[in-house]
Order: sequence, then C-alpha cells, then structure tokens
Amino acid sequence: MTEHSEPPAGTAGPLAHDGTDSATEAFVAHRNLLFTVAYEMLGSAADAEDVLQETWLRWAGVDLGTVRDQRAYLVRITTRQALTRLRTLGRRRESYVGPWLPEPLLTTPDVAEDVELADSVSMAMLLVLETLMPTERAVFVLREVFDVPYEEIAEAVGKNPAAVRQIARRAREHVAARRPRGVVSAAETRHALEAFQRAAETGDLQGLLDILAPDVVFLGDGGGVVQAVRIPVVGAGRVARLLTIGLGRIAAEAALRLEPAQVNGYPALILRLDGEVDTVVALRIDDGLITGLYSVRNPEKLSHMERETALQR
Repeated sequence: MTEHSEPPAGTAGPLAHDGTDSATEAFVAHRNLLFTVAYEMLGSAADAEDVLQETWLRWAGVDLGTVRDQRAYLVRITTRQALTRLRTLGRRRESYVGPWLPEPLLTTPDVAEDVELADSVSMAMLLVLETLMPTERAVFVLREVFDVPYEEIAEAVGKNPAAVRQIARRAREHVAARRPRGVVSAAETRHALEAFQRAAETGDLQGLLDILAPDVVFLGDGGGVVQAVRIPVVGAGRVARLLTIGLGRIAAEAALRLEPAQVNGYPALILRLDGEVDTVVALRIDDGLITGLYSVRNPEKLSHMERETALQR
C-alpha cells in the first residue's frame, strides 16, 4: 500500500535459517496488513505508524515457540494497541476545531484495482467508520475488510465469538445505511479528475458546475491551525464559487501547482504552494459527477504526504 520504515535494529530473537532475525522476518511479512488495519481503525497514518512501533516492541519480546499463528498474533497485538489509541483520539476529536477528516494517504495503483480495499480506505468510508464505537470499528475492519475469522477477532477485542458476531452484524447494518454508493469505472474517474483539475486551474466556474453534482458536499480540515471552512458547504453553486475564489486568491499570493494523485485509493489533487504541499483534496465520484470534496489543510496531517511525495521524486 505504502512504504514504511524497518523495525528497529538490535532487537533479540531466534535466527532464521538464512541468518535473519525470525521475529523481524515475520513482522516485515505482515507489516502492510498491520498498517492498514491500524490506519482503518484510526484514520491517521502517523498514529498507525506509532501503533506499528508499539506492536513491534511487544512482538520482539514474544517467545515465537509458543505462537501457533504469527499473523493472527500480530493482528491481535495491533488491534489492541489501536483500540487503546482510538479511545484516546476519540476524546481529542470532541474538541477538534472544525470538521475532522482522516489523514490523507498516498496509495499505489494496485490499491485502486482492489475495489474492496480502495473502498475501505476511502475518505468517505473512513468518515462512516468514525460513527462506529471503537470495538464495532475494529470488528468491522477485521471481518468485513480482511475476513478474519470470528474466533481470532474475539481474541483481539476481548469478547467471545458469539458477541463478536452480534457486533459484526450491527456494524455491518450501520455502515450499509451510510456507505458510499456504487463502484465508479476507471474512465469515469479519470474524466472527472481531469475536468475538475482543468476547471480549477483556469478558474472556470461553469466547468466546475458541469462536473459537480447538484448536492455535492465540501468539507475542509484546517484543525484550527490554518484557514479552512469550518462548516460543510453544500450545493454545486456554493462549492464552485468557494473553489474559484479561494484558488484565485491563493494563486495571486504564491506559485500554485495542482498535481493529480491517488489518495486513499481514489483520485485527488495535491495543491503545492511554492513547491510545498499545502492542501490535499480527495474526490468522491458517483455517476460521473463529483459528490464529495475532502480538503485537508491541517499541516500535522500533511507531513506524511510530504515525505511520501518527496520519495517518489
């Protein structure tokens, strides 16, 4: 999905036949899975990385001879650490200034090809997952996204399998009533992104109106640190005017560049001011029209994106 740092060097563990640390080998083999589980539970790449670090520290001290299923064991550690962090984050988000959006995550093309995975990490879906209780969110992610057996989920969340089945059913019904609409073809996605970028770059109000759905919703996340709209903006006319005025004002003050990207498995634009990432705008597309715009400006949520894009250059 994305590249992540190696576990810390110098940790003890039995050696594999090729001389590598077998604990490290197992952790690296499942790291992308563990990161995705943590990210889907937390909506934050930075917090997911911290959870992976905590998972590694606990895993490095485990007697591997007592572990029957290394993947299940690692998922259990990660889930428990993510649940603890999620409960803390929930209290912080109650006092968050303006709308809270997930931290944008630069994703590779193979994520978009995996429709279920792309849907599960999309901005729209992560916002739906935010409406679940922590344990419900963990159960939904493990069961619906990764098809983890109920017995393993029960061990991870500290419930019995029967209770987990009930939680899974409730979470599934909750998400089904709120989840984004159907799958959009690659051609529709490409057309919508290109049309949106062209209209945004030229300040073409009518071009924006043509590609925005009548009930489009714009959400901005500045975290109280930088300027951003603090309430949802609804309707094609209002959103188009907001974009043309806002982008025009920014372009007048600094060198503005819009770069197409794939963020959270879906199309997005990265706005750079004088070469630095200033804003990431993720798109939600239904029936060829943009129905959701998720604009992340909070600098704390863009540091990971800055590093990822720098590595690709």
